[in-house]
Amino acid sequence: MFDFVNRKKRVVQVVMGLLILPFLFWGIESYRNMGGEGYVAIVDGEEIPRREYEQALRDHHERMRSMMGANFDSAMLDTFEVKNSVLERLIQQRLLYREANSNGFTVLDSQIIKTIRDVPAFQKDSKFSKQQYEQLLRAQSLTPAIFESRIRQELLLQQLLNGYSDYAFAPKVVAEKVHYLSEVKREINQSQITPEQFWALVTPEEKDIVIYYEKHKADFDLPERARIEYLVLSLDAVAKNETVSDEAVAAYFSEHREEFGQPEERKASHILISVAADATDDEKIAARKKAESLLEQVKQNPEQFAEIAKQNSDDPGSAMRGGDLGFFGRGVMVKAFEDKIFSMHLDEISDIVETDFGLHIIKLTAIKEEKHPNLDDVREQIENKLKQEMASSIFGEIAEDFSNVVYEQGDSLQAAAKRFELAVQTSDWITRNSADPAILNNDKLLSTIFSEDVVTNQRNTEAIEVKPDTLVAARVLEYKPATTQSLGVVREQIVEKLKKQMAEVKAVEEGQAKLARLQAGEDVSDVAWGDAKQISYMQPQGMEPETLRAVFNANTDALPVYAGVANPKGGFSLIRINRVVEPESAEKTKLDSFAKQLQQMITQEEMSAYLAAIRQRYDVKVKQDNF
Repeated sequence: MFDFVNRKKRVVQVVMGLLILPFLFWGIESYRNMGGEGYVAIVDGEEIPRREYEQALRDHHERMRSMMGANFDSAMLDTFEVKNSVLERLIQQRLLYREANSNGFTVLDSQIIKTIRDVPAFQKDSKFSKQQYEQLLRAQSLTPAIFESRIRQELLLQQLLNGYSDYAFAPKVVAEKVHYLSEVKREINQSQITPEQFWALVTPEEKDIVIYYEKHKADFDLPERARIEYLVLSLDAVAKNETVSDEAVAAYFSEHREEFGQPEERKASHILISVAADATDDEKIAARKKAESLLEQVKQNPEQFAEIAKQNSDDPGSAMRGGDLGFFGRGVMVKAFEDKIFSMHLDEISDIVETDFGLHIIKLTAIKEEKHPNLDDVREQIENKLKQEMASSIFGEIAEDFSNVVYEQGDSLQAAAKRFELAVQTSDWITRNSADPAILNNDKLLSTIFSEDVVTNQRNTEAIEVKPDTLVAARVLEYKPATTQSLGVVREQIVEKLKKQMAEVKAVEEGQAKLARLQAGEDVSDVAWGDAKQISYMQPQGMEPETLRAVFNANTDALPVYAGVANPKGGFSLIRINRVVEPESAEKTKLDSFAKQLQQMITQEEMSAYLAAIRQRYDVKVKQDNF
């Protein structure tokens, strides 16, 4: 996707990301003295501290909150997949540093200085400003030493990874063939033969029901279950009970006023006519003529800008959204593009703007004005932050007291609830593998709840940290052991399963029989064909991959031709291919753009293979109780 950031300056992008959003990469040096107990993984003998991992999770949450705004829902991120991806990034980073060091890569101080000086956010009047540099770092609670260490690490990784990002190659003949295959269309009709058509015609025999039950008896076991009561002690709950004075709020606002301002942001759409760096004069002239023609069209019909962008822009990422690039502030886009956008009026359409990527026609679609809120606007936000800080300083002591009370008065949760002003909550039936609400869905907590001491003696569990700064203690109210349901109880379920299987088999048999007759040239009058539609690999029209593959594997020398495939969800698809719709010859600039995308895909595949290979070369151990 076209992102207006010079792809050769990956480090600058990373630096900007560090300044604008919470950190994606975490420097090793800055965690040397973090302390904390335990670890989440060991990479080639080096532990990744649990506290570093938890900080990474918090940074990831904050980054997502900044990106998604009002649409952010923390529950979306409280999943195994998200937690595992954060841990994998930390592991991957450690592995890459080892590779870089073992291969003798080094970074000169002069490289670090140049990289930092080239960052637009550190410049004033197009020159590096030490004052602005230090001010921005302070806003992120960073020292120059730590920040420069992170830049050194990023440059080290860049050297290692450039061999993949700079030298991936897609031969011209391959690019042309793949482009053709992505653009060529086939006009088809479909007829679906569904299992439902045979539902009333199939009935499982008694012996088959019994055989299925005996073979799958374990599928009908009810796992052991329990209903519990529980207490939740969290940093947020403690923070709510803290009191912050008006003087403290006012002092914080005075000292951190810059944190609450919002710089001006603008939203724009564009049409890109790409021009290769090595384009000939004739190619440049042709590209400019095309851009001028499109500019004339959008100026005559401004309301058609999005549609014209979809059809003509060489930026595939934004083209599918009508050229929309979203909101962005200063220092994100390349200078010529940014200067133009921040000089335009709302709904204005620019003349042709030239950058290293080609020729752009820009439409300014929205403006978020710069904001300087007063104290009342951010009072609640500051109060919450100060309460969090106050609670953080005492939470460790409170958590320890909570754990002691829960253990020492283990026959009831009431004492802990009263002392720490917590509500005793109750659950519905839960199992070892599943619990609702989500805060109970923690492997260590569930394992403890179903331990012999807690179940048999009805003792409190220990206070268990289910996520950072959140402890849960539970007690079993009611317990039911695992049981096997009788055939009489599950009979209808088995009948439904067997009927479904039998109906699916009938549908496939019927479909294959009709396909054979159609391919033999017979007139099969009872096939109800749907409306004709054109499909391609790029525009599959919702078609399943297997069906799409069957369409494009069919020999189209003599049309119409018939194909068919069993559907993954049951049934059979009959397909009639009426004609092949050849794509228009691609312009050189569009083919060059496609070749670059293909090259990026090859780069990603090679990078994934490389990362998988180094993961195998080093000893990596992940603790099983992380999630």
